[in-house]
Amino acid sequence: MKTFFVVNPKSANGSTGRRWGELAATIARTLTDFGVEFTQRPMDAARITASALKAGYECVVAVGGDGTINEVTNGFFEGGRPLNPNAALGVLPRGTGGDFRKTFDWDTDFEQAVRRLTTPDTRPFDVGVCEYVNHEGRSETRYFANILSFGVSGLVDREVARIKGFGGRLGFSLASLRALTKYRDRAVTLTLDDRPKETLPITVVAVGNGRYFGGGMKVTPNADVSDGVFDVTYWSGYGLSDFVLKQGGLYSGKHLAYAGTQTRQCRALRAEADGEVLIDCDGEQPGKLPCRVTVVPSAIRLKV
Repeated sequence: MKTFFVVNPKSANGSTGRRWGELAATIARTLTDFGVEFTQRPMDAARITASALKAGYECVVAVGGDGTINEVTNGFFEGGRPLNPNAALGVLPRGTGGDFRKTFDWDTDFEQAVRRLTTPDTRPFDVGVCEYVNHEGRSETRYFANILSFGVSGLVDREVARIKGFGGRLGFSLASLRALTKYRDRAVTLTLDDRPKETLPITVVAVGNGRYFGGGMKVTPNADVSDGVFDVTYWSGYGLSDFVLKQGGLYSGKHLAYAGTQTRQCRALRAEADGEVLIDCDGEQPGKLPCRVTVVPSAIRLKV
């Protein structure tokens, strides 16, 4: 496949940019004809991806972390439709957390990830789309590859941005500690598909296409990126002590059996709240409720 690399030079705490000559040489030993562009600002990867697809590239590779994967995924769509449903998303993981890759048991070995791009193997890949309110009070739409959540997770995103030097599980734990000292459960009204509305005290609602968020928490352990539905996990009444004492279950997926946890499946979800409830979209914090989330089944292909 004609391949284009969208590179976030700031990923992996800046080592992607510093080591790009070495990384590019690794790619060139396997692929002889490819395009490359570095991102320079937020959502730049979406613009670069759209441009590459319009130029005839068949595979666009996100070189970075979960935020870069999210932006590249957004670039596959224009006017609510995929630019090329047969185009493939590739991933060279270079992030500090790497929740997206964990669903597929990919490690961070760069040469192995490059070899994955040379195989003909792809799978249908569902994509989520969320309509929400941005911080300026305007309606906005964003696609997501992994997990859309709201509640304390949105507040955690804010804290993660302030301690960016700490990656993965450690960064999420420190951010969670800060956020959980401030957060109290919010009453959120949820409507899944055409079912009756539910109003619940919410710590977190996670709408999962993938399985992991927050630096490795297996929040939706049964999610499948190719089944055309979301797995939804609700946490209610979770406080700081729960995140400390129940860590093992949260990271292994066994938390589904804990009190205060509920699970559902759906193709669409609406959420409303009286107060401010922040959204987490693939580890980014773009806005707040109300929101409407829908799945786009088999929207693109994923290089596996």
